[in-house]
Amino acid sequence: MFGSRRKTVIAKGLKIEGRVTAEGLVELNGQIEGELHGKSLIISRGALVKGAVSADQVVVDGTIEGPITGGEIILKSRSHVIGDIHHQTLSIENGASFEGRSVQTGRVKGEASQPGEAAPQPSGKKPGKKTAPDDNGETSAGGAAGEGVK
Repeated sequence: MFGSRRKTVIAKGLKIEGRVTAEGLVELNGQIEGELHGKSLIISRGALVKGAVSADQVVVDGTIEGPITGGEIILKSRSHVIGDIHHQTLSIENGASFEGRSVQTGRVKGEASQPGEAAPQPSGKKPGKKTAPDDNGETSAGGAAGEGVK
């Protein structure tokens, strides 16, 4: 997933205000107030982003207060996201907190390609959790992952 040789680490205790852009992997252990852009991002436990995040691959184990745009998005069990997520694939572990809208963009390998064909069900769907996309392909979610919507 993160095969890039270039790695930027933003250490715990470091706070950056403004726009951060990196070519390779960014591992955030500190705080960013502003935008964060990279090829691959890891938002570590205890890290905080207040602003927009975008990358091909994003793993969140900390907190993001703002929108996320990317290809593959993973919300780990202790993550907290407040904001919309625009993604090709989205995985939400049990215990993660997500308040916002999930919007699937682009095509994913294996996705139905013929009109009228059913699209595959998202992986990791919890029993009892009932969500359905609206006419725009958007799904709203709130609360911690694993809590049933009835």
